[in-house]
Amino acid sequence: MFKPNEGTTDRVIRLILGLTLVIVGFFVKGLISVLLIILGIILFITGVTGFCGLYALLGINTKK
Repeated sequence: MFKPNEGTTDRVIRLILGLTLVIVGFFVKGLISVLLIILGIILFITGVTGFCGLYALLGINTKK
């Protein structure tokens, strides 16, 4: 459906950072917790799919 626009390094960084933010989000309290978990999930999903909507809007492509 969407053409991948993330390279391998970009995807790995997003996966690691996404998982880290979700884990940290469970140890923090309040609104920060919710924001960290949501951001982590978004990063993880973009890392898995290889497509970033913001990259598409800005015309960025890290995939070679």
